[in-house]
Order: sequence, then C-alpha cells, then structure tokens
Amino acid sequence: MIILIEGVEIYSPEYKGIKNILILDDKIAYIGEEKIKIDLPVSAKVIDGSKLYAFPGFIDGHVHITGGGGEGGFSTRTPEIMLSDIIEGGVTTIVGCLGTDGITRSMENLYAKAKGLEEEGVSTYIYTGSYRVPVSTLTGSVMKDVMMIDKVVGVGEIALSDHRSSQPNLEELKRLTADARVGGILSQKAGIVNIHLGDGKRMLNYLIDIVNTTEIPITQFWPTHVNRNPYLFKQGIEYAKMGGFIDFTTSSDPVFWEEGEVKASKAIKICLEEGVDEEKITLTSDGQGSLPQFNEKGEFVKLGIGKVTSLYKEVRDAVLEDNVPIEKAIKCITQNPAKILKLRNKGRLEAGLDADLVLVEKESLEIDAVIAMGKIMMEQKKLVKRGTFE
Repeated sequence: MIILIEGVEIYSPEYKGIKNILILDDKIAYIGEEKIKIDLPVSAKVIDGSKLYAFPGFIDGHVHITGGGGEGGFSTRTPEIMLSDIIEGGVTTIVGCLGTDGITRSMENLYAKAKGLEEEGVSTYIYTGSYRVPVSTLTGSVMKDVMMIDKVVGVGEIALSDHRSSQPNLEELKRLTADARVGGILSQKAGIVNIHLGDGKRMLNYLIDIVNTTEIPITQFWPTHVNRNPYLFKQGIEYAKMGGFIDFTTSSDPVFWEEGEVKASKAIKICLEEGVDEEKITLTSDGQGSLPQFNEKGEFVKLGIGKVTSLYKEVRDAVLEDNVPIEKAIKCITQNPAKILKLRNKGRLEAGLDADLVLVEKESLEIDAVIAMGKIMMEQKKLVKRGTFE
C-alpha cells in the first residue's frame, strides 16, 4: 500500500505545521514540505489533508480484549472486543489484560485473542497475570513470560487497595516487581507492572513503600484508575510529582462522577495546573472491562461495560471543553504510553516509524480516518482522492 497525505497539519504529538506524509507499506517513509511526485506502475491512495489534523495512532494500554467482569455472576461476564470497536476509537495499538476473573479468562485465551487482532490489522501486546498474586503465567514464571513471549510487555493488572484483590503482602509485591523488571532488562522490554487501584484506604502506599525501601524505581509501576475518587486522585498528583506515572480511566458513568470520580479530561487539566510533568500522565479505556457498582456493604448492584471509544472522547473533551492544548492532550494516548511500554516505533509521527495515524477534522476534532501499520482501516470517502500519483 502506498498512501500520500497532502497538506495535512501535523501533531507528532508536538505541533509540526503543514506537511506532506508518504507511507510505504507499514512505515512512514517521508514527512516534509516538498510536494511528492512519483511515477510507479501501481495504484496509490492520495488524501487531501487540507481540512485535517494528523495525530499518531492512539495507544490503549489497558483493555480486557477477551472480556471481563463476572462480579454479578456468570451472566455478567462481558464479551470479547471486536476490531470495529478498536478502530472506531482511533486505537492502532492495544495492550490486553485479564482482570478479576483469572479462571475462565486464561492467559492462553488472551494471547490467542491478541494474535487474532494483530492478524486483523492492529498492533497488540499483553500483560501476564491478572488481579491475583501469585499470578497465572504462560511459562510458569513472570520473568520467563516477559523475556520469552513476544507479546508480553509486563505483568498486570495486579489489584491493590480493593476488596477483590488477593491482598498480597509487601514482600510478594516486591518479588513480583523485581522479576518483571529483570525480565524486561534482559529482553529490552518495559517489564512494567500495571496496578489496578480500588477504593481502599491504602491507595498508592504499597508502591511508595517499595520505592522507599528497595532499589526499584518508581517508573516500574503504571497504576491505573487513579481518578477513581478525589482522595486517590490527590495522592496521585503527589505520586506523579515524585516521578511516577499516573493513569486515568476513560470508561465511566455520570453516576461515578456524582460519587466523586474525576472525569479523565478534567483530570488532565487539573494535573497540568498543579505542575505535574505532562509526560507522567496517561489515559487508558479499561475497554470491555466491567464497571461494577457496589453498595456500602460491598454487595454488587449493577454492571456497565468499558468502551475503547471513550479513550479519544476524553482527549477531545479535554481540548474542546477544558482548554487543554492539543499536543498535551494527545500525548497522553500516544507518546507517553509508547515510552512507558518501550514501543520504540509507536507514539510519534516521524519518518521510519510505524505508519499508525489518525486523521481528524480540524473544527470538530472528529475522527475522519484511521491508518494502522500502513493500511487504511477506516475512512470518510468525501476527503479521499482515488488514483495514482502524478
């Protein structure tokens, strides 16, 4: 596939001005101001980018690709994700995880689903393990999984400060993190530990204790759901100022906002106003995960389902409603997660990197086209000129 995007305004995620982008196969071959004229005996796609912004393809680092849930019984297990849901949200790279249910949702199933989505056209990775410690793995070892399984970039989501957690002690969590870190070092992977944070009073304290009592750096953790309640959010800001990453979940419900959850778009704005390093902030969707509601006795009340499409919606809201600059907002779902996960060819628009792009309309910021690994996965026909290069 050869694709030429002419005269498009680029955020890489930093602003780059109006350029032309040439895509050859699965890579960005050229980005520049010169008009490209190529005479080849093959058809090519030419896109008029004059009314568009070009963003890097979005990275969703926490998705229950095989489904999740079950907190309300077997009938509440959520379904597997579909490729159409991923593309509709502008996501071109996805990281799959298990959650509460590490029994009927297996690592083998997770790996197979990731491979299937990759065959359909998006880049996929997975975490080994689930909520519970000791974790379930593919090889019997966290370190072996990270080192030897191509798609495994870390371990998670490990549940802390939650009534559904297996309540690991500090020493168990230290050993788990150390194994993930060494596995990552030996294989040049992230070896990241993705932490699910519940509503418990311990919040981020375990992670802070590990950083203070061991040589493990704070950047080995990627805690999510940090916008779950105002107390955790406040501590999360201080944690980020210590150098840690904080992740805000975009799948939510207005009911949760009424109960104190901080809307992800507003969380970005508040963090920036509080002086948090913009490179420490990320968003993930918790797509296909369950959104259970419990009463004050911890009893299940009802269940919702996370949506990958919520990821960009919150970024768009951050720009249009909360006045967050575009480059700072989209960094949370492009460059920042790419760095955390050590995905060296993702997260930016540069020649030589993977051809993952999202084209959006300038005025509305609505998604117009999605290109994943050099293939157009979704497009609005009105803005595309078909034919060959001049």
